[in-house]
Amino acid sequence: MATFSSLYPYNPMFFVPTPSSNYPFASSFLRRSKFTVLSSHSNPKILKTNRKSIYGKTISPYDSDEEMDEDDDDDDDWFSDDEEFAEPAELDPKVKRLKSKTLAVLHIEVECCIMLKAETDRQQNMEKDKDVRSLKNGQSNRLPKSRRIASLQENNSAKFGRNSKEKRYPELSDVIVLDVNWLPLLDYLSTFGIKESQFVQIYERHMSSFQINVNSAQERIDYLLSLGVKRTDIRRILLRQPQILEYTVENNLKTHVAFLMGLGVPSSKLGQIIASTPSIFSYSVENSLKPTVRYLIEEVGIKEKDLGKVIQLSPQILVQRIDISWNTRFMFLTKELGAPKESIVKMVTKHPQLLHYSIDDGFLPRINFLRSIGMKNADILKILTSLTQVLSLSLEANLKPKYLYLVNELHNEVKSLTKYPMYLSLSLEQRIRPRHTFLVSLKKAPKGPFPLGSLVPTDEAFCQQWAGTTLDKYLAFRQRLLLKKFADKYDKNVKR
Repeated sequence: MATFSSLYPYNPMFFVPTPSSNYPFASSFLRRSKFTVLSSHSNPKILKTNRKSIYGKTISPYDSDEEMDEDDDDDDDWFSDDEEFAEPAELDPKVKRLKSKTLAVLHIEVECCIMLKAETDRQQNMEKDKDVRSLKNGQSNRLPKSRRIASLQENNSAKFGRNSKEKRYPELSDVIVLDVNWLPLLDYLSTFGIKESQFVQIYERHMSSFQINVNSAQERIDYLLSLGVKRTDIRRILLRQPQILEYTVENNLKTHVAFLMGLGVPSSKLGQIIASTPSIFSYSVENSLKPTVRYLIEEVGIKEKDLGKVIQLSPQILVQRIDISWNTRFMFLTKELGAPKESIVKMVTKHPQLLHYSIDDGFLPRINFLRSIGMKNADILKILTSLTQVLSLSLEANLKPKYLYLVNELHNEVKSLTKYPMYLSLSLEQRIRPRHTFLVSLKKAPKGPFPLGSLVPTDEAFCQQWAGTTLDKYLAFRQRLLLKKFADKYDKNVKR
């Protein structure tokens, strides 16, 4: 290898080339060209413009910026980064002739370096080609580890290239920059019915969910399925809470499951609770969930033995601002109906969903409706304490039609609802009307107000105690009644 010591372009340079086994083509050249450069200068006035190199090329009287830039970029060993450029020196006239000759040799030196660099690049390219052939022949284990990894990455990039991504997820590729490393996870999640447009939603809600290893995601989803979560619910869970893919089984999922079971939630209900409130896993057990439970017991007044039932009915109660929800509804019911705390606690225990209902759109319209049909606050409070889900029933499709049937067909007074508030929760078409008309057809309906007590028991008990006939006969009658109702409704729609 040639050895250089230079402060080019102004300082003297010493050049002693030696043959190199790595560059055989240069060895013969160096054997023919043993020389020493003592100094150089770039002043064009002292150069002869008609000087030529040994290759027949005219030597330029000016320094070549391109050649120097190329050598600087390559960072060859002959150029020392620690040295600085020296100031131009005045040359003695006696040495001008020597300088002129040595500068010509300097250009030969530069040409030699360029040829050496070209040969180095050629040999490196040959080595790369050899590595690729070795990989294709199954000999990648002979390559260095870094080169094997690079080769595998190149192969994977070719396998899951842009065309592959666009073919498999064209809509997703148009919206986001799709990483090929996400494809195995997307393929797995697609088996749960997640569509491309829904992948976009998941990405927008929580981008890092796509960076989860597919094996880790499968482990977590398998655990949820083992708890009773239905496979058809996985898609809805991931759309609502994609972060669940990041929650580890041991440190998160199992910890929350143990917390729920400790409150009295049976294992058979875990899947239902997780499907309805997957966000529960994003709340700290110690810092969030346990304080909420303490508030329900100490401030609201729910008994500890009823906690499991309350959470089954409304798991959302664990992840909402329970203090605000409770205080606003407690104050409203106390002021509007004069409800004591004991009655409100009973309402929450039976129907904890009321803590989610809007006061303006939920509570007030239904309370005002009951007032409009002649009920006093005490009657309304009695009904709500016994049947709190009245607050969730539709006015137009449920409460009003039942009230009209109660008064016009069953000939009952409104006060009867305080004794049988369950009437408001029964289906008009599936329970109330069929039983009433069935007893009328059998001429077993009493004169006067129809007994609402006949609407409460099961179908079998109703047939034995009130109709005195078989269950099959009643079910056949109800079926004919429902078909007639459907036919009348269809004809009415056709005429329109």
